[in-house]
Amino acid sequence: MDILLYILIFIMGTVFGSFFTLAIYRIPKKQDITHTHSYCPNCNHKLGFLDLVPIFSYIFLLGKCRYCKTNIRPRYFILELLSGFTFVIIAYMLNMNINNLRPMLLAEGAFMALYLCFIFIMAGIDAENRKIEKSISMYGILLSIVYIIYLCVIEKDSIFRYVIYLAFYVIILILDTVTLKRYAKNSYVHGMILTVLTMVIFTGEYVVINTIIMTALVVAINLLLHKVANIRKRVRSEKKDYGKNINYGVILAIANILNLIFVLAWYKFFI
Repeated sequence: MDILLYILIFIMGTVFGSFFTLAIYRIPKKQDITHTHSYCPNCNHKLGFLDLVPIFSYIFLLGKCRYCKTNIRPRYFILELLSGFTFVIIAYMLNMNINNLRPMLLAEGAFMALYLCFIFIMAGIDAENRKIEKSISMYGILLSIVYIIYLCVIEKDSIFRYVIYLAFYVIILILDTVTLKRYAKNSYVHGMILTVLTMVIFTGEYVVINTIIMTALVVAINLLLHKVANIRKRVRSEKKDYGKNINYGVILAIANILNLIFVLAWYKFFI
């Protein structure tokens, strides 16, 4: 029976993954993500049910649009697959099975699914546009507030632990508003800080510290390899600001999910 549960969770994860691809494409374009029917970005033809089955539609259509035969970017297939496996792995680490589907465990699973929405969409938009979308940051903040209320009311957690994070949210939002008024754009750094705060609330300080360390190591290796490549080509770094082109949100998201899985696995198998 547990196998059937995890198959269901995998399917649910792929459906979320399909939504992620839609949101990543539409949100930066300020398009509706809930009411507008899915369509091919190339020919604008509305997609039918068989065109929208996660993973299988991509395979059976051989990675092409049914209507205009344009190649569909592999990211759709990859993201759906990754989302499905991520949902299964985290559900397994949370010890979900048929016999212990208690309301509190289901609530934790639901919050984790909504948190993964934040992580995947934030990273996807950053990968495409190198931008931390303000609307996604606001979604993360609102979700964090609801989660804090749940923890304090249902699980009887102390609210004092979260007051500091809520205060930081307010401070960064004020700074970001000032930056927006002065430079007519949102700050990438402020978006990263808001992302880290949301990560702390959902995955804890230990996971986030390791996330930041891993992110810093990956960035440092990336910069080092870039410098070595320039030296081998005997080219002076024409882009001293190469670091500004790195998608920090993507690296941060991957590091956070990996560290979360590691910590959950540690508690599951060793504690």
